Amino acid sequence: MATERIIAAGAASDIEEQANWSLRPTCIDEYVGQAELIERLSIAIHAGKGRSEPIEHVLLHGPPGLGKTTLAHVIAQEMGARVHATSGPALNKGTDLVSVLTRLEPGDVLFIDEIHRLPVAVEEFIYPAMEDFRIDVRIDSGMHARTIQLDCQPFTLIGATTRAGLLSAPMRSRFGLTHHLRYYSSEELLEILDRSCRLLSVPVAQEGALESIARRSRGTPRIANRLLRRVRDFAQVRADGGLTPSIVDDSLRLEGVDELGLDELDRAYLKIILDTYEGGPVGLETIAATMNEDSGTLEDVVEPYLLQIGFLARTRRGRSLTATGATHLGGTLKPPSSNGSLF
Repeated sequence: MATERIIAAGAASDIEEQANWSLRPTCIDEYVGQAELIERLSIAIHAGKGRSEPIEHVLLHGPPGLGKTTLAHVIAQEMGARVHATSGPALNKGTDLVSVLTRLEPGDVLFIDEIHRLPVAVEEFIYPAMEDFRIDVRIDSGMHARTIQLDCQPFTLIGATTRAGLLSAPMRSRFGLTHHLRYYSSEELLEILDRSCRLLSVPVAQEGALESIARRSRGTPRIANRLLRRVRDFAQVRADGGLTPSIVDDSLRLEGVDELGLDELDRAYLKIILDTYEGGPVGLETIAATMNEDSGTLEDVVEPYLLQIGFLARTRRGRSLTATGATHLGGTLKPPSSNGSLF
């Protein structure tokens, strides 16, 4: 079964990422959602600009597609600085990081995506850079090893991760601002979709069309904008180009996305538990073998949203379907069987 999904929170391709850039906010006033974080960042940015200093290092963690990369560029824009973007897997050794740090100018932003995947050796290089804006470079090895210090310009490190629990304690402690990005409400997604429609010159013919897309977007702006582009194409070819609730329904039904944002993989997962294993509990590996899917894919890609909307329960004995999930599939859960007397 294919796992490339229209409702996947990760970027589908570089082409999609380029399309997304045109829809992303460029200043903090345009950013929708994450109100607590935006308020904290606004204070830090104004204070930093008032002192002509870079803001504290920022750690953003949460599910993919919620705007961590966008926020890094918004912060840099507000500070009047450049962004140097890289990722944890791209920094294989300390010298890779040294070359990045020595190119920074005063006040620049260094954005490291998937920062939890930084090798330990690279982390040791970044600690003095974060604290004292210096780099300790070891010359030679063994008894004659020497360490020289290189200065780097004051900068702000913004780290992004979907697995905050994998960050080492010393790394986490060096960030001044740490925030977990939450899923977006339908109202916030509606505001994002309305702005995207204006940028894409998409006419909305009837009220309720964008609300229908927002409900299917799984609380994730990236998914919302992806669905909007698919609906726009469908409306252009099959209708007069204007968005109506019926056009949205027809378009996303063609993509296999139902009114709650579940796709074929989600529904197949739930039906396996309901029909084959009578609602559970059943082990993840057993489900994966039945579906001929990778258990890691199911755990990381399928289960989080089903848990979020209350269709799935994780227990010590395995995964169980909830009554709400069974009702959505048009089925019912059997009552637990009685084992007779306890005596």
